[in-house]
Amino acid sequence: MGWNLGELIAKYDVPGAQVAVLADGEIHDEAAGVLSLHTRVETTADSVFKIGSITKIWTATLIRQLVNEGGLDLDRPVRDYVPGFRLGDPAATEALTTRHLLTHTGGIDGNHLTDTGRNDDAIEKFVATLAGAEHLLPPGTLFSYSNSGYVVLGRLVEVLRGKPFHDVLRERLVTPLGLSTVATTTYEAILHRAAVGHVESGGELVPTKSWAVRYFSTPSGSHLAMSARDLLAFVRLHLTDHTLAALRAPQLDSVPDFGGGILGWGLGWMLYSDGVVGHTGVSKGQKAFLRVAPSAGVAVAVLTNSSGAEPLAYEIFGTVLRDLAGVETAPLPIPPANPAPLDADRMCGTYRTTLYDLTLTVEGGRAFLTRRPRTELAKSFLGKPEDRVEVVRLNDSAIITTAPKPAAHQVLSLLGSDGYGRARYLHNGAVAYRIT
Repeated sequence: MGWNLGELIAKYDVPGAQVAVLADGEIHDEAAGVLSLHTRVETTADSVFKIGSITKIWTATLIRQLVNEGGLDLDRPVRDYVPGFRLGDPAATEALTTRHLLTHTGGIDGNHLTDTGRNDDAIEKFVATLAGAEHLLPPGTLFSYSNSGYVVLGRLVEVLRGKPFHDVLRERLVTPLGLSTVATTTYEAILHRAAVGHVESGGELVPTKSWAVRYFSTPSGSHLAMSARDLLAFVRLHLTDHTLAALRAPQLDSVPDFGGGILGWGLGWMLYSDGVVGHTGVSKGQKAFLRVAPSAGVAVAVLTNSSGAEPLAYEIFGTVLRDLAGVETAPLPIPPANPAPLDADRMCGTYRTTLYDLTLTVEGGRAFLTRRPRTELAKSFLGKPEDRVEVVRLNDSAIITTAPKPAAHQVLSLLGSDGYGRARYLHNGAVAYRIT
């Protein structure tokens, strides 16, 4: 396929990976490395990796099927379909639509995390907790990536199909497509050669101590696992079923810059230049990457068990999309060699979500971003009182961290004005933090 995957995983310090390429209707795949640095089990083509938020395209597909059947209108309020549905803001309850949820413009807190168990009613119970949660923004106001919003979509699927979400996934997509490696729950994943995530600790990669938690977040990306080949068999459906092309139609023609070359958003799909679409998935030390050039009938999936695998994926994307689809892949962002000073009056301040405060300051000519947890749950995630990283100005509306490894560079965007000349929002990982 134009590269040696074994050499690439060694080059980028990734324990194991799968790559699959779809071209001319055929899928070619390759695997290398190990599934865990602890067990040293070999990665094979039928091993399963978690696909993280690429799951959102699967959820959007189930939604589109309901639209095709006439059972769902994307622009009617969600409350019309889900009995008793309520948000913390009554006006938002009245206004929130399925389209808002698909495009991350619903204003639902992306950091609302309430474990509701591992039974089939976990999604239903989680959605009920939104009635007591702070609602961040009126629907339709601003793009802010929301896993919780996709959980609501999962509940919508459950109500309209009358079955648990994972059962609908299997009945409507996995079984009809003949996908033999797809695991919709942890109970199914254990039946396969499952990859274990790895994170950096003390300067070395170590396996994570858990595989998946919080069943409620399955529709947004916590549990779905599969081989790269089966992921592209699902993508092939999108390239052959004309009714699914509507999911790739641009809904937002401008989104905050958070790295990776994303220019807009469809219904579930991230939109890139030259008509390329895709998504990235992050989960428990695993990262999954998908890019599709629909006009050329080309797709590539890279599944890895490392939290720092972006450089590997982007090298493969660059080769495949250039050679097979004639399009270039935007490089990973890096700090400029001679960055302009931060516009401190406009950019500096404290930005807040329900879990964290992010404070941007300038000290002695250098800029720093400090993250402080606001709740006990946030403290448990962070594992320390605060996290402080140096940043530099990337452009007029974005900053970038100065981490030594390319995979660790993080782009954060600053948008709007609060009436005092300061930015109103800071997008961290595409989630909007409001100025305090």
